[in-house]
Amino acid sequence: MGPQATSADYGYLRQLVFGLSQNVLDPSRDYLFETRLNKLLRNQGMSRVDELVRHLRTSSDPALECAIAEAMTINETSFFRDSHPFDLLRTELLPKLIEARRMTRGLRFWSAACSTGQESYSLAMLLIEHFPMLVGWNLRVEGTDLNSEVVERAQAGRYHRIEINRGLPARFVVRYFDHIGEDWVIKPEVRKHCNFRQANLCGPRLPFNRVGDRFDVIFLRNVMLYFSQETRKALLVGIHRLLAPDGILFLGCSEQPADPSIWTATLAGGTCYFRPK
Repeated sequence: MGPQATSADYGYLRQLVFGLSQNVLDPSRDYLFETRLNKLLRNQGMSRVDELVRHLRTSSDPALECAIAEAMTINETSFFRDSHPFDLLRTELLPKLIEARRMTRGLRFWSAACSTGQESYSLAMLLIEHFPMLVGWNLRVEGTDLNSEVVERAQAGRYHRIEINRGLPARFVVRYFDHIGEDWVIKPEVRKHCNFRQANLCGPRLPFNRVGDRFDVIFLRNVMLYFSQETRKALLVGIHRLLAPDGILFLGCSEQPADPSIWTATLAGGTCYFRPK
């Protein structure tokens, strides 16, 4: 793809993404359109971003617009992104799980597309902030992602001001981060609960397959957008095996519902969660 796309083309795409996902893309990151839309362009039989914009300006193509928004929001994450699942965990779901685990004194979470780590660290901060009775429990938040670069950033736990300003209450910044130079670095009391590694959810085996690898809560949000129906089904069967019988699965709000033959869906608190049947 050459430099044929103009600033007006990028502006059109930024506005399109914002309209569909509410994600604000900074003009300084326009270069990301070239890399993240590469596969989508090939699928459309196109080679350049300006061709794509010309097509969109002249033809109504909602499915393509949605695919562009999803491509541009992959790894665009924030702390406590879409607050509803976190609120529901805090007020309703976690108190019940804690009561059910009072003998084993352990809780395991999996952020199955952890990106740069904000979702995982949000879960750890939620536990520390609102459930002080868990001191001494074995609390583990596993984060996996296909992209090794974002996993390295998650492991570093180092964030820029603009990332900190997205979704994080001021008191959390003060309590759970150290301000080092231009960045904010997650404190050890949060980091100790989180583990990150590269993993492919579409491989022959899921990253957790030991007998004891059971999770209480799994976040599988905004990860299946490009998967085929068969791949989604296989992944959700694997997730089903890894979730405790009273465990909870959160999908992205725009994603396909889980298979009703093995999952029970519940609408609550402005979001939807799934339990194994």
